[in-house]
Amino acid sequence: MVLLALLAILAPALAPWDPNRPDVRKILDAPSGVHPLGTDQLGRDVLSRMLYGARVSLAVGFVSVGIASLIGTMLGAAAGYHGGVVDATLMRLVDLMLVFPRFFLLLAVLAFLRPSIWTIMAVIGLTGWMGVARLVRAEFLALKEREFVVWSQAVGASGLRIVWRHILPNAMAPVLVAMTLGIPAAILTESGLSFLGLGVQPPHATWGNILNEGKDAIEIGWWLSVYPGLAILVTVLSYNLLGEGIRDALDPRLRQSVGRIVTRR
Repeated sequence: MVLLALLAILAPALAPWDPNRPDVRKILDAPSGVHPLGTDQLGRDVLSRMLYGARVSLAVGFVSVGIASLIGTMLGAAAGYHGGVVDATLMRLVDLMLVFPRFFLLLAVLAFLRPSIWTIMAVIGLTGWMGVARLVRAEFLALKEREFVVWSQAVGASGLRIVWRHILPNAMAPVLVAMTLGIPAAILTESGLSFLGLGVQPPHATWGNILNEGKDAIEIGWWLSVYPGLAILVTVLSYNLLGEGIRDALDPRLRQSVGRIVTRR
């Protein structure tokens, strides 16, 4: 995961060729010493386009998950802390958003908007906050009954101070896990949209639109499908493993069970 991030950050220095420079003399060249990952239908270097595509994919993942987490945390905190009518209204909004299949909702929204990296980030973020909201609400419902919150209310602390200083820091563990697991989901969503031609538009390189271009030449240009597919696989797998590891590390029940097993041994 760190290696992928470094490759994306250093793409301008590492890319051996201009990712958007066509060369009609090298159309669909197989991987070689000059072009380690081959070239595409316009003679562009696939390695260079993969490196620049990593920047787009990771940027979409981080920014869209940041938007979703911010919205979900705010709404979940409001629902869990205030309860009553506020909780019921916000949770019905969450239920309403969950009724629509997310990918088809994205397709419907993007049909009316001009596809760009900023549009993709905003749309993925604005349609992916419901899970975070439910997690934060559940944490707030449990934490607001704890002694340190009751004591803060007894000494006259404001609701905003209680939420910001006492409840929210203790409710961030599941949000951190959800954010880590949300990044690969956002990358897959962006790749799927780009594969369908509704994501980031050419000539900007993304792993999804490289796959889209490669499907028409898969019999003679297998590298256009294999390498972007492997990049998506490795990225999604690495972030999923990280999210699982964080969840296991932050779960006190799992730590207690592991401790009991070690004690018996």
